[in-house]
Amino acid sequence: MLLIAISCSDKENRKKYVLVIHGGAGTIERASMTPEKEIAYKQVLEEAVQVGYQAIQAGKSAVDAVEATVHVMENSPLFNAGKGAVFTHEGRNELDAAIMDGRNLMAGAIAGVTRVRNPISAARAVMEKSEHVLLSGSGADSFAEQAGLEMVDPSYFYTKDRWDGLQRALELDSVEAAQERKNHQASSLNAQMIDRKFGTVGCVALDNKGDLAAGTSTGGMTNKKFGRIGDAPIIGAGTYANNESVAVSCTGWGEFYLRNVVAYDLAALMSYKSLTVQEAAARVLKKVETAGGNGGLIALDKHGNMTMSFNTTGMYRAAITDDGKVEVYIYEDE
Repeated sequence: MLLIAISCSDKENRKKYVLVIHGGAGTIERASMTPEKEIAYKQVLEEAVQVGYQAIQAGKSAVDAVEATVHVMENSPLFNAGKGAVFTHEGRNELDAAIMDGRNLMAGAIAGVTRVRNPISAARAVMEKSEHVLLSGSGADSFAEQAGLEMVDPSYFYTKDRWDGLQRALELDSVEAAQERKNHQASSLNAQMIDRKFGTVGCVALDNKGDLAAGTSTGGMTNKKFGRIGDAPIIGAGTYANNESVAVSCTGWGEFYLRNVVAYDLAALMSYKSLTVQEAAARVLKKVETAGGNGGLIALDKHGNMTMSFNTTGMYRAAITDDGKVEVYIYEDE
């Protein structure tokens, strides 16, 4: 599929962006979107970038802006993160998140938590209040509680839309579906399976001091089994930030982003081959597509150049410039 990229350019008088977000990539088409739902998505996306922008305008750090921005999306049932997280095969919500500070390459991540209301804050707590980078499962929940974060009963994450999505996925995962896959006759099934993996939210920010940060939060993939963890909480795969180059947050079929170390690869292409952020994004997404995966990413470099690139039919995304101009998009033709 043709790579779609929204970025700053000479034609746009070299806008300087300070914050960019995504709310997941996948099969997102006007024909299947009601006007009311489209408005709802765009309202939350705009609210999220405005919250982050206000943090930056107030002199707060890029890390602060990323955390505050991701909170907005985690608190909305529209996105596969926090309140809107998808269900595992066992009917649980297992949440992953990561955050990285471009100033010093400090990073924190959590995977498989079930009781933290805002997983991005748990990731930040790991970064700032522990000697570790990644904590998982009940241990990560316990750490978050000891760190003073808001904890909730797992029932908080229930939404009917996500529960119904699990039921559809379980039906596809039946014995008959398994036989179809075995016989390599499941093209339509595979198309539906692919979209189970999308919906991650992410943010990249550039603050007034020139520091970069990136954060990503997700509920993973619908019907995931065996404690599956995707790319979102893995530093260098789904999340990366370095003041010397770029901040990146990815969304898509996590296994392919893990294998291609997409977020770090994008930064390396900029550092070692002097590619622009747009060129590097196109290169890494082509690798993902060639390998059989798809999705998207957002990236913001140290000069305020950004890209919102994807090779699916849509990606929920928004950005704001240093003078407060907001851009919000959903579909591939925007």
